[in-house]
Amino acid sequence: RETAPRTIFQRVLDILKRSARTVELACRDPSRVEHLASSLQLITECFRCLRNACIECAVNQNSIRNLDTIGIAVDLILLFRELRVEQEALLTAFRCGLQFLGNIASRNEDSQAIVWVHAFPELFLSCLNHPDKKIVAYCSMILFTSLNSERMKELEENLNIAIDVIETHQKQPESEWPFLIITDHFLKSPELVRAMYAKMSNQERVTLLDVLIAKMVGEEPLTKDDTTALLGHAELIASTFVDQCRVVLKLTAGQHDDDEEALATIRLLDVLCEMTANTDLLSYLQVYPGLLERAVDLLRLIHVTANDTTDIFNTSACIRAEGDVKNMAEGFRSHLIRLIGNMCYKNKDNQDKTIVNKNRSVPYVLDYSNISISSRSFEMDIILNLWKLS
Repeated sequence: RETAPRTIFQRVLDILKRSARTVELACRDPSRVEHLASSLQLITECFRCLRNACIECAVNQNSIRNLDTIGIAVDLILLFRELRVEQEALLTAFRCGLQFLGNIASRNEDSQAIVWVHAFPELFLSCLNHPDKKIVAYCSMILFTSLNSERMKELEENLNIAIDVIETHQKQPESEWPFLIITDHFLKSPELVRAMYAKMSNQERVTLLDVLIAKMVGEEPLTKDDTTALLGHAELIASTFVDQCRVVLKLTAGQHDDDEEALATIRLLDVLCEMTANTDLLSYLQVYPGLLERAVDLLRLIHVTANDTTDIFNTSACIRAEGDVKNMAEGFRSHLIRLIGNMCYKNKDNQDKTIVNKNRSVPYVLDYSNISISSRSFEMDIILNLWKLS
């Protein structure tokens, strides 16, 4: 394979060019579509040949790239989207074309640059929304392989691609490529995440926040770069929670039309709990303006509503989220207490604010009688932080 002459790749490219013209004519004249089977089979075999030649072979990658094969491949794939036909032959050619682009870009920065020039943004916008899961997965692989810090800036100007990745992970959580794009690329750019968050739906926000939590609690230790990026995310998470946390109180009035907005706010609290459990992030959040005060105030308001048996925060009340029944009272209140406890850990100023201030939270924590004993033992350990002096 490593000794394949350049002339072979040139012949394959010539076949692709001729076949591309046939596909283009079929796009213009639907009556030609039914005669495309042989051309699609030929295209598939060409892509397979190129795909296999690129596997762990920089020499072949460079030879194929220098023939401008990448541009022809991208043009063909975009033509496939215009064909109004449901043929397995078309899907196979489509998939093989994307696999070729992924293989030629693998561990080859020059090829990655050319793929990006031809594929961004149209190919990604087109393929990330394709109904075929394999096409979406292969497109995600290409995006993951091609992204770098400079190209991330281009994504900030084409946020629909980034949001499509979030939606893809939401729909196909079993697919590793969208998840890796988010963890290894998106989460390294607080600027991109902030811009995305402003445009996403609440459901998409929950998905992004879930991945952020998975990143923080994963088995792999966080690097210095990860921690630096998380500090940037902490500002977004804290400011959004301070501004929007009271939205969960709408649920107490039976206003369940905004369940998704409330769930996004609840997930913000989950993220804050994990962030304040990280010593590198804790000191920043402990002095974040209004965060502790808003958490204490929200705990007080929830305590006031707890006597209402129809209240969603009562332990007998439940809410459905992502197909599972969640106990809002125990989960949300316990996480609020956890956040307050973390904020007070070895921080006398916050301890004084929480214990001495007229809006002190200790009575609301101690009056936790509706929560299970096992949960109370955990929460009482946390609340001891309120009493510990540095």
